[in-house]
Amino acid sequence: MPGTKPAARPGFVLGMLCFVYVLNFLDRQLLSILAKPIQDALQISDGQLGLISGLYFAMFYCFIAIPVGWFADRTSRVGVLSLACAIWSGATVACGMAANYTQLAIARMVVGFGEAGGVPPSYAIITDTYPPGKRAAALGIFNLGPAIGAAAGVAFGAAIAESFGWRIPFIAVGTIGVVTALLVWRTVREPARGATDIAGPAPGDKAEFWPTVRMFLSHPILMLAALGSGATQFVTYGLGNFAVLFLMREKGMELGDVAIWYALVLLIGMGGGMIVSGRVIDCMVRKSRTGYAIAPAASLAVAMPFYLGFIWAPGWPLALALLTVVMIFNYFYLSASVALVQDEVKPGQRVLAGALLLLIMNFIGLGLGPTWVGFASDGFTARGDAHGLQTALYTLTPFYLIAIGLFLWLARLLRWQETKA
Repeated sequence: MPGTKPAARPGFVLGMLCFVYVLNFLDRQLLSILAKPIQDALQISDGQLGLISGLYFAMFYCFIAIPVGWFADRTSRVGVLSLACAIWSGATVACGMAANYTQLAIARMVVGFGEAGGVPPSYAIITDTYPPGKRAAALGIFNLGPAIGAAAGVAFGAAIAESFGWRIPFIAVGTIGVVTALLVWRTVREPARGATDIAGPAPGDKAEFWPTVRMFLSHPILMLAALGSGATQFVTYGLGNFAVLFLMREKGMELGDVAIWYALVLLIGMGGGMIVSGRVIDCMVRKSRTGYAIAPAASLAVAMPFYLGFIWAPGWPLALALLTVVMIFNYFYLSASVALVQDEVKPGQRVLAGALLLLIMNFIGLGLGPTWVGFASDGFTARGDAHGLQTALYTLTPFYLIAIGLFLWLARLLRWQETKA
């Protein structure tokens, strides 16, 4: 059983949590990376693909995260993380064994169930390992998980699938995840709650479920951070879950090209954005907490025209160059919103607050974004549009404007809070 003292070797703890997040996102992204061979093998439409990568997955991923967050706040966060990793990894193996759409959908729901216990405990462990002023940078490193996981998934998944079929990547990645779950349980210690806060540890501070939920939902700063992140994720997940299919169908990429060039775009673009955003946000927040909102608003304004260029680009080399810029600036919101929520709540509420943040932003983004794109693509194609998926991706553009507006509103509230203090 993990101890309850502050974590020694914070770099090791952060590295282990980041690796778990890599597997978390790799498992999640394999479906979109291998969309075309899966569609060919199981005869599923864009709309069905959108449901299992979006709404069906998110129903479990988002809502199960709430009781899991409450439970982790009152018990061992490391234990919850380890068990969750084992569950989603086993379900990933089951995805590789699915014989039809129904079996694949059920396996994806179980993946979502397991992954619900992955990120919120990690947020709280990092927050209790790194002090204010260093947290956004630490969370930025942790949030490299999606970039590395997506890039590794593309490179590994596409390359292996090209040689051995789409099932083997699911089975191999799931097996690695089960082993990792055991390593986390044995090597990562549970830090004391509030150990790095100015007020010091508060080991007896246990979050009450409904009071914490009511506090979050009635807190305008927390809700604006969640809604702004959700609007952003409507774009990022709507794009991300169909990007490989779009590049292969509309831009002429082959699976071998995807394994090399799209993987590099994810690693350089998304990974670079995560590292830069954490450091930029920490620097901005030292001067004013409005940095938590100004940074994502400005970055999304930069990303939007490049996103439109990516969809329009006549060939995949130019499309990938533009997409790299989009990836760099699309993800500033993540470290900002997570750090703001973790700073804004009590130590004993951090896992549950993180789970509520994920519930709102992932249900909007992960649940509805890919679902919208999939059904929009089918709808435009049924009306005779020869480029239905391309047209569907254009319809994500207004959500950039919605997200920018919400983050600017958040900046105004944070400025008012500072003035009042």
